Amino acid sequence: MIKVIIADDQELIRQSLQIILRAEKDIDVIDTVANGVEVIRSVRKEKPDVILMDIRMPEMDGVVCTEIIKENYTDIKIIILTTFDDDEYVFNALKYGASGYLLKGISTKELADAIRKVYHGTAMINEDIASKVVKLFSKMAQSNLTIHVDKIQTADLKTAEWHMIALVGSGLSNKEMARKLNLSEGTVRNNLSIILSKLGLRDRTQLAIWAVQTGAVNKQFEDNE
Repeated sequence: MIKVIIADDQELIRQSLQIILRAEKDIDVIDTVANGVEVIRSVRKEKPDVILMDIRMPEMDGVVCTEIIKENYTDIKIIILTTFDDDEYVFNALKYGASGYLLKGISTKELADAIRKVYHGTAMINEDIASKVVKLFSKMAQSNLTIHVDKIQTADLKTAEWHMIALVGSGLSNKEMARKLNLSEGTVRNNLSIILSKLGLRDRTQLAIWAVQTGAVNKQFEDNE
């Protein structure tokens, strides 16, 4: 059972999300809170697996709360709930360790699937705003956030793995990568896990940032289409 906390300053949204998610057999909403201060208090008591975090909340916003949570509870996954005009907030939330972000208004299935994916270690970015995320990664690459990988860790990366790294850095989803590479989504997921392990990176977000920073995103490969 995946234990979830919902954090949003609008009561109607909290209640709606709670009703929606409690219909899922493998998801348990253990608490709903209205701001970042309440999130931290609830985390200490409830020990959630995943937090659905509104990015704009009173007293303490989702960005500051994400930073505090990830510094003290590294295993807790955080999904930021956002709108199209939250670029700066989203950039900082990803920088501090959020596992992804979703647009408010996504379908019930997309939300539940996103929770399952981040719970199992996959970074989840809403496909509708993938291009937006690539721009954010570029900002990260130019900022003081550096993802460090030793050269020895990249020595045994295969050409096919470099190709996948470039595609991740370009913002492609697993489904899009599978179609482009003529592979199953399961194979793509497994190969990405191997790549992350080789590079010693935490998740897909770090891999994408590293790809932009190192220029791997610009490597040219022949399409297997």
